[in-house]
Amino acid sequence: MLKTDSKIDHKLVTINSNRLPVRSVILLFFIHIVTCFSQKVDLSFQDASLPVDTRIELLVSQMTVEEKINQLTNGAPAIPRLQVPDYDWWSEALHGVARNGKATIFPQAIGLGATFDPDLVQKVANAISTEARAKYAISQEMGNHSKFAGLTFWSPTVNLFRDPRYGRGQECYGEDPYLLSKIGVAFVKGLQGDNPDKLKVAACAKHFALHSGPEHDKLKFNVSPSKQDLYETYFPAFKALVTEAKVEGVMMSYNMVYEKPAVLNSFLIQEILRDTWNFDGYITSDCGAISGISGKDGFVSTPVEAAAMALKAGTNLNCGQAYKLLTKALEKELVTEELIHERTKQLFKTRFRLGMFDSPDTSSYKTISSDHIHSTEHIELAREAAQKSIVLLKNKNNVLPISKDIKVPYLTGPFANSNDMLMGSYYGVSSNVVSILEGVTDAISLGTSLNYRSGALPFHKNINEKNWAPNVAKESDIVICVVGLTADREGEGVDAIASDHGGDRKDLKLPENQINYIHQLVEKKKGPLILVVASGSPISLEGIEEHCDAILQIWYPGEQGGNAVADVLFGKISPSGHLPITFPKNVEQLPPYDDYSMKGRTYKYMTKEPMFPFGFGLTYSKTKFSDLLVNKTTLKSKNSLEVELKVANTGDFDIEEVVQLYVSPENTSENLPIHSLKAFERVQLKKGETKTINLSLTPEELKVIDKNGEKTWLKGNYKISVGNASPGPLSKKLGATVPLETTITLR
Repeated sequence: MLKTDSKIDHKLVTINSNRLPVRSVILLFFIHIVTCFSQKVDLSFQDASLPVDTRIELLVSQMTVEEKINQLTNGAPAIPRLQVPDYDWWSEALHGVARNGKATIFPQAIGLGATFDPDLVQKVANAISTEARAKYAISQEMGNHSKFAGLTFWSPTVNLFRDPRYGRGQECYGEDPYLLSKIGVAFVKGLQGDNPDKLKVAACAKHFALHSGPEHDKLKFNVSPSKQDLYETYFPAFKALVTEAKVEGVMMSYNMVYEKPAVLNSFLIQEILRDTWNFDGYITSDCGAISGISGKDGFVSTPVEAAAMALKAGTNLNCGQAYKLLTKALEKELVTEELIHERTKQLFKTRFRLGMFDSPDTSSYKTISSDHIHSTEHIELAREAAQKSIVLLKNKNNVLPISKDIKVPYLTGPFANSNDMLMGSYYGVSSNVVSILEGVTDAISLGTSLNYRSGALPFHKNINEKNWAPNVAKESDIVICVVGLTADREGEGVDAIASDHGGDRKDLKLPENQINYIHQLVEKKKGPLILVVASGSPISLEGIEEHCDAILQIWYPGEQGGNAVADVLFGKISPSGHLPITFPKNVEQLPPYDDYSMKGRTYKYMTKEPMFPFGFGLTYSKTKFSDLLVNKTTLKSKNSLEVELKVANTGDFDIEEVVQLYVSPENTSENLPIHSLKAFERVQLKKGETKTINLSLTPEELKVIDKNGEKTWLKGNYKISVGNASPGPLSKKLGATVPLETTITLR
């Protein structure tokens, strides 16, 4: 190991050009540069036995200021003399390793939210990170250091799905901050591994903060929420990922918060992330966000100012080119070299935590083999996750499950044979994508006369007016119609090529051509109609629901979606997903899209009756909740609430049920939520089986957020409801179990 006799000072050499001829100044500068690059390099930072902070300082202190600046962009170049390889920070893993070749495609994030199963989600994320490590090793060996081939994954998305029109809502886990937190924490833990000193991969919580539409105006719009909404609704998931899961990265959002762009917002970055939550990871901009805040209509006049202000505010990494202007910012004394040094060190802390400068024998993560990529185990896990994400919204006269020996089923609809529908946004690629047609074909008897026609183009009117597809329904014992959307219709503005609203939705309806086709089937069919809806957001079924005998919401279920849907349709398993977001009847039930006030939004504040409520989902059996017990009915500020109940499967089908506990204040005059999910547990129940469930709430969890954004013990009466859907008459009307209720008093 080579060592220097003296360390290179990381400050610039200053020369008084007024006292020397120009040629002498140039010569001295040249000598300085040559000296920097000719001195012996201290490679002791490669010694894994040294404290990580020591290793970081040993490395970064040897870099020139230009080298440091170059490391602050996502495409960081190599520094050969220091044996630092080039590295691109931008990789994606929303529901599988994305944009980087072959990988297992799990259900889209909204589907993972619908499982209400943090343990399963952690297994999914662990599988993703295992594949990521195996792929990274192969990429490094072949010299592929490109974008999306790294170990720093800009996932998960824990923005609240506050409005069903948000096209990127599919990337989120739902509309409830508690559910969002639990699923998000599980995902981060699965990605980052359980070694406190080394990261399996680095997760990144995005987009901080208040980023959930409108998509078309995301670079400009400002959000100034009440402190109550901020701390009750928009902050909890990010806080949980930072304080509980120890997420390694946080991506700042494009938009402004309290009139200041997030990438240079000292309230968000310094006061909240660093000082209040003690965040010790790196902070990155979204791509182009820093350069996007300058110009004629921007927050600052020039890109140089934008880069300087973002760096000073605490944004370590720039996805884009703006930070290349930091050399000019340094010349203008808008930033200091000491600041550049500190921001660079934070980035290398992540790279050291990932073991990028360790020998292969120091970490088991570096020896994960290629046979884990798209392995049989991971394929089965993708199928299980898809199964548990599917929500049964209606099952009139128990028409489902269908017998495998049915004689003449008819599978139709624009997405019955679509692989694209299965994938959602931010996807990988797989050699084993199973369409619903393929799944159904494998599930039924070889003697069954299955018929298939697509019947309708997905997003516009059929070009040919002749269409025999509706008539097939007259000859079929049952019709299974697969409708919905894809990421071409809803999603990120630059990718949703079939959207006429920048990736967002103007209304909640199905495309008109699909609606018309469903009505044609209704007119022609002789047997039951099963509607299978694929989407990343709520679909309004007004005028359709009443004509359907059963309805399945399948989200974007991933590569095993076809098998999972068939497993549910034909009774291999019972559906067990629950809605992670309220399904309104129509867009008229929603507040203005660009209003970030929570009044009237989500199940927590909505007073209008929706079509399907949050937390709702049927199974092929019946459950009965009984014998509710609480340890105290009057609690003081140091008391926890312990809840016990029995859950029985009284039907004839083995199921998994999601037990949900809600707290509802009797007095909501302080703008408190009408209902709040406070605990949930997924439980397996064989037919005829009864289990005892125990749930608990700490004093901290019983507190509420007041109008000042402070967490407080608010005295008064609160209703405790335990069931399998959010409280309310609609849940019971649609078939949810009768919830157990009691009242507690906080003193």
